[in-house]
Amino acid sequence: MRAERVLAEHRRLLAALDHPEDVQRDLLDRILRRNADTAFGREHGLASVRGLDDLRRAVPIRTHEALMPWVERAMGGEQAVLTADEPVVYFSSSGSTGREKHIPVTRSYLRWTFLPFYHAAFAPLLQTLPQALAAPGAVLNLWQDPTAPIARTGHGQPHIGASQLDYREFGEDSAVGPGNDAEWSRIPEQLATAGPWDRSYYKLRLAAEQDIRIVIGVNPAMVAGLPYMLRTLWPRLVADIRAGTLDGRPHTRPDPGRADDIERYARRFGTLLPYHLWPRLSAILVWNSALASLYLPRVRETYGPGVRLFGAPVASCEGPAAVPVDLRPGAPLYLPGCVYEFVPADGPVTADSETLAATELEADHDYHLVLTHVGGLYRCAVGDVVRVVGTTGRTPRIEYAGRDVVRSVAGERLTEAVAVRALRTACHDTGAEIRNATFHVATDGGGGHHQVAVAFAGLPAHRTWPAPWTPGWPSSAPATGTAGVRAGSARSR
Repeated sequence: MRAERVLAEHRRLLAALDHPEDVQRDLLDRILRRNADTAFGREHGLASVRGLDDLRRAVPIRTHEALMPWVERAMGGEQAVLTADEPVVYFSSSGSTGREKHIPVTRSYLRWTFLPFYHAAFAPLLQTLPQALAAPGAVLNLWQDPTAPIARTGHGQPHIGASQLDYREFGEDSAVGPGNDAEWSRIPEQLATAGPWDRSYYKLRLAAEQDIRIVIGVNPAMVAGLPYMLRTLWPRLVADIRAGTLDGRPHTRPDPGRADDIERYARRFGTLLPYHLWPRLSAILVWNSALASLYLPRVRETYGPGVRLFGAPVASCEGPAAVPVDLRPGAPLYLPGCVYEFVPADGPVTADSETLAATELEADHDYHLVLTHVGGLYRCAVGDVVRVVGTTGRTPRIEYAGRDVVRSVAGERLTEAVAVRALRTACHDTGAEIRNATFHVATDGGGGHHQVAVAFAGLPAHRTWPAPWTPGWPSSAPATGTAGVRAGSARSR
C-alpha cells in the first residue's frame, strides 16, 4: 500500500468535512448524470431529479431485498439495469433474515467510492506508526483473504466478500492490503479450498514465525478469535513449526528452537497469548463500537500491554459510511463516496419515511442509515443503526450502534443498540467484564420476557453474586470464565 495514496485520500476527505452540503449535492449530480439512462433511471425519472428533495419524491426507500428484481436482471445479463457500466463482481453478506446479499460492484464504484474510502481508512494508522505499516512482513492481515475460494452467482459472476477482492485485477496494485504482499503470508494452493477455521489457523501458523507489529482485524470476532485459537491449538502450532509443516504438509524449514520457545511459554503460563509470539506488537485495526466495545479492552490485554486499538472504518457490504480521520471516538461520514440520508431509529424505516440530511443530525441520537451511490444502490436502507457521537468540521462523527433488529414482548421496541447500552450500564454499575453476550425473547405461561445470556470474564469487581449459592447462578466463576450465564430476566410491563 502506497503511503502517498493513503494520505492524498485522507486530505481529500478532510477538505470535504467543512462543507457537507456542497459535497453531497455535487456527488448526487454526478451519480445521476452517470446512471440516469438505465432501466432503473428511466423508471424513476432520474434524468429530471435535481437535488435530494427530488430524489426523495422519485425513489422510495428500499432494502437490498426490495432492489433484488433489478439486481437479478443485471445478473441475468441485461445491460444498463441499475448502472451505466456493468457489475464486475457481486459483494456477498448474510442479511438479518439470513438470505445472502448480492451487491453489484462496478468499476465506477470501485474508482469513485470504494477504493478511495479504503485507502483513506489507513491514514490514522499510517500517521501514527509509519515504519511498522511500511514493512509488509510485519503485518498480520486477518481481514483480507484474496486467495479464499470464490463463490459464484447462478449466472457465473464472482460472488465474494469485500475482503476477497483482488484489487490488482482492476489495475490497483497500490491497494494490495497491508501484509498481503509478504511472501510468508501466502496459503499454498493445495490448501486453498479449506474452510474458514482452517484458513484462520494457516494465517496464524504462518505469522507465528514472524515479528508481527500490526494486526489488521477489522471484524472484532477475528481479533477475539485469535487468542482463543492459540489457547486451543498451540500444540498443533508447535508441532507444525518444529517440523516445518503447514497442517502436516512440508512448507518451511523446521524450526525446533522457535517451537521450544512457544511450548515453554504455553506450559509456564498455562496458555499461549499473542504477546508471547509477538512482543513488539503495537496496534490492532478493528471495529470497536457496539457490543465489541465491551469485550475488546480485555481482548486487547492478551495482545500486549502497549497495544493500541485503531478504529476501523464503518461500512457494510452495501457501501461505506464513515472513515476515522484521527484517534478520537467515532468517524466522520465519508462524504465523497455516498449520498447519505438518515431516519430516526426510535421507529422503523419504511418506503416513505421522512429522512434527514447529514447536517440535520443530533448528537447522542441513533439513526437508520440510507445511502445512494454510483454502484447502483438508490436510497437503500442498509439495516444498520448508527449513533452520532460528535462532529468534525460541520460533518457528524458516527459509530456503528448495531443491526436494525427489534425485539418486543408487549409492544415495546428493544433494539440492539438500546440493549447494548443497557448492558454497558450494568457492567459499569457492577464492575463486571464480559467476553460476549446475546439476548432474545423468552416466553412462558405468564407471558414473555427479555433474557440476556452473558459470558463473563471473571467476577465483577464489586461482588454482587448471591451467596453462597442460588439456583440459576454458577456455584463458581473462574477468572477465565467461559460459560454463558443467564444474567437477568426483565419482564416487560
